[in-house]
Amino acid sequence: MIIVDKALEARAALGKPVKVAMIGAGFMGRGIANQIINSVPGMELVAIFNRHIDTAKRAYLEAGIEDIQVVSNLADLEDSIAQGQYAVTEDAMLLCEAEGIDAIIEVTGTIEFAAHLVMRAIAHQKHIILMNAELDGTIGPILKVHADRAGVILSACDGDQPGVEMNLYRFVKSIGLTPLLCGNIKGLQDPYRNPTTQEGFAKRWGQNPAMVTSFADGTKISFEQAIVANATNMKVAKRGMLGYDYTGHVDEMTKMYDVDQLKELGGIVDYVVGTKPGPGVFVFATHDDPKQRHYLNLYKLGEGPLYSFYTPYHLCHFEVPLSVARAVLFHDAVLAPIAGPVVEVVATAKIDLKAGETLDGIGYYMTYGQCENAEIVKQENLLPMGIAEGCRLKHDLAKDHVLTYEDVELPEGRLCDKLRSEQTTYFAPAKTLILAK
Repeated sequence: MIIVDKALEARAALGKPVKVAMIGAGFMGRGIANQIINSVPGMELVAIFNRHIDTAKRAYLEAGIEDIQVVSNLADLEDSIAQGQYAVTEDAMLLCEAEGIDAIIEVTGTIEFAAHLVMRAIAHQKHIILMNAELDGTIGPILKVHADRAGVILSACDGDQPGVEMNLYRFVKSIGLTPLLCGNIKGLQDPYRNPTTQEGFAKRWGQNPAMVTSFADGTKISFEQAIVANATNMKVAKRGMLGYDYTGHVDEMTKMYDVDQLKELGGIVDYVVGTKPGPGVFVFATHDDPKQRHYLNLYKLGEGPLYSFYTPYHLCHFEVPLSVARAVLFHDAVLAPIAGPVVEVVATAKIDLKAGETLDGIGYYMTYGQCENAEIVKQENLLPMGIAEGCRLKHDLAKDHVLTYEDVELPEGRLCDKLRSEQTTYFAPAKTLILAK
């Protein structure tokens, strides 16, 4: 992605910076704001939405911007942008509609709210950079269809592990190898963690306990690996992924996988707990040419058949502006679904659940998410984790039960359910017509 820096420098020299708006100003959003404002020539963060205006202001203030305009209508926002000012608002739709904004960075981690935002942004020809694997893993494929029709980019971001995996995947393919595994390195995996158990860690780092819980209970990594699968056509080897515990170096893990199984599945996404270098990502790949395998051995990658490539870090908000530049300047998505879902994230009971209860959200007390291959999700009518919040249970369910649509009553009138239904219909296998003789 080295070409991006020169392209941004050129925009800065011309006095035509890429103009970005951000939706969400929490822990990660504040980091993005600081990065764009202080470290990215050729890009301007012209507006920020947050439900609480003081939080939106805080993102600018922490980045050293004190002259901030509070806007509540489209005309005032567009005037602010035209005058080179910085705006904050409690109306997210204004950012999706305003002239003078090239791209939206979506950092809410929501499903229903973000679905409305993305659809509105697409309608107004804005590129969208998602720091929201949860939305992408639930209805990303159909959102991509709408974005393609509008001629805009819908993309996950550099810095988050899926984007780092995809950059590595593209590099490995570009030098002639065949990737068979995209992996994510974790330090902890316990599906029964909740905001109470994670409160201390969250306070230490100034983060949201529910967000931290979604990392610890495996839901976040499930969404992350699902969107990698949807961008590469890879599958999972089993429900929940293999998820090995291994304390050595990732290079040593190439012998732990069945190459024939990987090939049969068309490659897999997976994660490993405890291996080095954490918290990075890795790609295992093969090469069919024995002459090139000889060179790979010379270059210290071993004899194969699997060769290990890894990135030992992911730098989250530091890299997000690169994703914006790739979308706006090069029409290049970091990561986006190829077509329909290949891997989904299904809701699983974290505790014994009772009839009549309403399911809480991602990273809370009642459910965790697991990866499953999309064809099985469809066959068993499993409930996507991104759809589960707000659903009412029809009957008691035991801990670790994987929920189905038959187990719940959906809330009425949600856009995410409408888009989910549209996604299912759009990507349904073509029916074979049998003509009577």
